[in-house]
Amino acid sequence: MKKEKDESLKDKEHTFKDKERTPRQKDEVEEITPKKSKKKKIFLILGLILVPFLLVGIYYFAFFPSLVLVGNSTIEVAYPDTYTDEGAKLYRLGKETNGNILVDNKVDATKLGEYEIKYTYKESFFSKSLVRKVFIVDKEPPVLTLEGDKDVVVCPGQKYEEKGYSATDNYDGDLTSQVATLEEEGKINYSVVDSSGNRTTDTRTITEKDDDKPKITLTGSSTTYLILGKAYSEPGYKASDNCDGDLTKQVQVSGSVNKDKEGTYTLTYSVSDSMGNKTSVTRKVVVQKAPSNSGVIYLTFDDGPNDTSTTKILDVLKKYNVKATFFVTMSGSDSVILREYQEGHTVALHTASHNYKTVYSSVDGYFNDLNKVSNRVKKITGETSYIIRFPGGSSNTVSRNYSKGIMTTLTKEVEKRGYHYFDWNVSSGDAGETTSSKGVYNNVTKSLRLNRANIVLMHDIKSFTAAAIEDIIVYGKEHGYTFAPITMATTPVHHSVNN
Repeated sequence: MKKEKDESLKDKEHTFKDKERTPRQKDEVEEITPKKSKKKKIFLILGLILVPFLLVGIYYFAFFPSLVLVGNSTIEVAYPDTYTDEGAKLYRLGKETNGNILVDNKVDATKLGEYEIKYTYKESFFSKSLVRKVFIVDKEPPVLTLEGDKDVVVCPGQKYEEKGYSATDNYDGDLTSQVATLEEEGKINYSVVDSSGNRTTDTRTITEKDDDKPKITLTGSSTTYLILGKAYSEPGYKASDNCDGDLTKQVQVSGSVNKDKEGTYTLTYSVSDSMGNKTSVTRKVVVQKAPSNSGVIYLTFDDGPNDTSTTKILDVLKKYNVKATFFVTMSGSDSVILREYQEGHTVALHTASHNYKTVYSSVDGYFNDLNKVSNRVKKITGETSYIIRFPGGSSNTVSRNYSKGIMTTLTKEVEKRGYHYFDWNVSSGDAGETTSSKGVYNNVTKSLRLNRANIVLMHDIKSFTAAAIEDIIVYGKEHGYTFAPITMATTPVHHSVNN
């Protein structure tokens, strides 16, 4: 009853309030209720739309793998090193996981520049990407090389003549044309820069000074022999200086030779350059009676040395205290030639090549060949030999095949240059006539004469010749002969020139 009574009172109260509202207020109350309902519907729709996105977002941020670079995101590679990419890794919920990472790598380590490597991971509709930057750089400077000495001495007042230079770069290659030079007092600065800005510099110092003495070269031997009563004729000389050039006309010769008195005379040749540097050399002139060569045997050997047969010959010569003459070539050991010299034998010159075409095609060809063997002898003995024998002898005709008249020219030219050439008047026949020691012995002994000098042609490269030497020496001593080496004082034996 009470409840019904209360509800009746509420209805009356509403009825009373409605009666008190104006018509406008009644309309507003009626509008409020539908608007609230519309908003609720909108929020409900939005909520239904956003929930899937929210769920997707939660999945993306909570469960989608993280893409992480291995190594630095920026890498610098020094050319020409190769580049090996370390790649990237995937992590899901803090743990590494597998997945197909797409890599876009266009790095070319052979070319300088800036490159990007892009890493992409895709899963369903989602993807993540990272970028690594790689810089291929050149930090190595070019190599600058100066030709010649870096500390240069030039003659006073003379300008330095550039000996040259070169520049290369590990990336740019040849940069010689880009080398810049700057001359300053007492030095030349060189610099070169590569395309990456790496610079290399060097300096050459220039000092004006002349401490070098002039050089005097005597024509012919430094010791010459003159027959008593025969007038002395100066063989000649030349003088040159590193700064002043040819000074031959300024050479002063002091000393004299008395052709009518036996003895050894000294001539001194002196010259000074413009800076006061002085040089002097001497030549000895031996004035003597014409030697009597009658009954003398000159054992001469061509084409050696040979380490075996020449050594055997030297042993025999040493046993009998006999001196001989060796016309050497470029063959054999230097030690054998040194032994020849040290044991008192004459080391003379034959040929370097023993190639007739090389030797006899021209005058220059002959002397080029002769100079090679001459240099060898001087290197070993310390002395220059002026005693020579032509390959094939001065009477050879094989030279006609290469140059007509060459022997006529050479026989004169060698004497003009101070050489003494020797042929022979006794042949052992070991060059082809015989191949036995008995044959060599017979050929030599039957040709010896007591009333003359006997210059015997043999070849120390032949073992059968070496075997005959002792018997030849014994024969000579038993029959009144003496033995001697050829010297510059020995009267030469010359053949008739046939070309």
